[in-house]
Amino acid sequence: MAAPHGDTSILQPALVLIGAAVVAVPIFRRFGLSAIVGYLVAGVVIGPHALKLFGDPGAILSLAELGVVLLLFLIGLELKFSRLVDMRRDIFGLGVAQMLITGLIVAVPAYFLVGAPGATIAGLAMALSATSIALQLLEERGTLTAPHGRRAFSILLFQDMAIVPLLALVPLLSPYGGNPATFAESATKVAVMGGAVAGIILAGRYLLNPLFTLVATTGAREIMTATALLVVFGAAFVMQKAGLSMALGAFLAGLMLAESHFRHQLEADIEPFRGLLLGLFFIAVGMSIDLTVVKAHWVLIVAAAAGLILAKALVVFAILRVSCSGTDDAARAALVLTPAGEFSFVLFPLAQQEGLIPAGAAAQLAAVAALSMALAPPLALLGERYLARRRALIPDNGGYEENFDDVHGNVLVLGMGRFGQMVSQMLLARGVDVTIIDHDVEYIRRAADFGFKIFFGDVTRLDVLQAAGAAHARLIAVCVDRPEDTTHIVEMIKASFPDVKIFARAYDRVHALELLDHEVDYQIRETMGSAFAFGRATLEELGVSAEEAEAIEEDVRRRDEQRLELQRTEGITAGRELLHVVPTPLTEPKRKAKPLNPVAADVLTSETEFSS
Repeated sequence: MAAPHGDTSILQPALVLIGAAVVAVPIFRRFGLSAIVGYLVAGVVIGPHALKLFGDPGAILSLAELGVVLLLFLIGLELKFSRLVDMRRDIFGLGVAQMLITGLIVAVPAYFLVGAPGATIAGLAMALSATSIALQLLEERGTLTAPHGRRAFSILLFQDMAIVPLLALVPLLSPYGGNPATFAESATKVAVMGGAVAGIILAGRYLLNPLFTLVATTGAREIMTATALLVVFGAAFVMQKAGLSMALGAFLAGLMLAESHFRHQLEADIEPFRGLLLGLFFIAVGMSIDLTVVKAHWVLIVAAAAGLILAKALVVFAILRVSCSGTDDAARAALVLTPAGEFSFVLFPLAQQEGLIPAGAAAQLAAVAALSMALAPPLALLGERYLARRRALIPDNGGYEENFDDVHGNVLVLGMGRFGQMVSQMLLARGVDVTIIDHDVEYIRRAADFGFKIFFGDVTRLDVLQAAGAAHARLIAVCVDRPEDTTHIVEMIKASFPDVKIFARAYDRVHALELLDHEVDYQIRETMGSAFAFGRATLEELGVSAEEAEAIEEDVRRRDEQRLELQRTEGITAGRELLHVVPTPLTEPKRKAKPLNPVAADVLTSETEFSS
């Protein structure tokens, strides 16, 4: 990084960078825009094409990329490997479709500018999306774990993995590299890449937990932080040397530590560095926008950036709408995936070096990519506002609005379906001050007929919970129907209102284990109480005394709780021995049921266990 006006001290450049962020970000946030836009504009202003306070944005960019690295590490910490396996269809289905369709759309006009090989690289490079911008937008809205956030992340994750073949593809298409030696060299690079990935996975599996355990025994907090940074940057360095994305290495390291007892401590240690370096990254991207090239070809560049944003949004929207998402969810995912990716700033110079793209065309493509990154956040904000306004004007909302002016309850009940109704009746019968929120107009109308006051609102949105007073509630009861919504809401509450107690309704045993991993204060499977009551009544009808039926129920309930705890710590297949009880003959109703040897293993399948 070149110091301004020839000053070799690092202090002055640091002051300029920090000062630019401190001035720009609050201004843009004041007008309701994303902090990302503030960083980008600050970079343009202090960069080599405006005030010329910095002459080499590339030097800053190389350092600032560590912000993206830390961001992907934190994402990996939140995403357990089992959940990644569950997402495989979204990752490879949605990811492949988005990459190929978008790449083809961009490659067609690029063909007339740089020819077929260059157009192939340009199309695939522009098909990549800015991971840092997309994840930052999702985090700001608290929707990273929402259905559209998960699908957007799946596409981003595939794009990070696609960097491997893209890097190998550039020399294969090069007019200088059609000989067997080049192909052998490319094959060697791919093998090295695969070895690096395998090495990080093995190290994460067998070395990281013992390492952090050893460091934790020292009791030195700063060494724990240093070790966390060492692991993240070490994984990124290995990937970079292997020719892969540094962010992918950090993501794998985080993924390997997702099950670790040190996960929460690592998040707390890394978060401050992540925020600072990520802001620096956006400033560096702003600096890299060549205003000279933009001025000379501004019509073409602006039109190309607008066309790129529109094309990517339409492709993502169409794919998600056809495959698995509602209109609003598909639109929200499309809004955050429109900008070109950070890795395009690596691919275009590489393609130029290999003779695939002329220098002038590479500069124009980089300007298009940078402009799309600058335009994407405000466009995403406008899109979100439009969707919110559209949702408020939908006819089936019955004229209800998300208005929480007279909310005063210290207990929030989220969801007024059949489960939430019974919970609410018990609380209201005791005189508990309850705020009930649901977005189903029919529930609200029917409840009003019986004297219930229900507030209209989408409880999967963080702003709705904030407006309803979640920050000051004693307890939040999550009683919504869809298990994915329950998990999303619990994650939002844990992140934004960590001191509030959470009681949650679980769909089945697997969902209950997931909620326990999120450390809810109480969870119950929705059919559990009614099933026990039904079984107890059946036993009594068959001649078992009420006392013995109650004892049997308590024994089975106790076994279930023990099995659930074992499954939480040891895996879903643990605790099978606790499933089995010896039945007491009905001719001896006074005798207590004893938990002895198993007799019914052949009638209990793993599917029964998983869904109970």
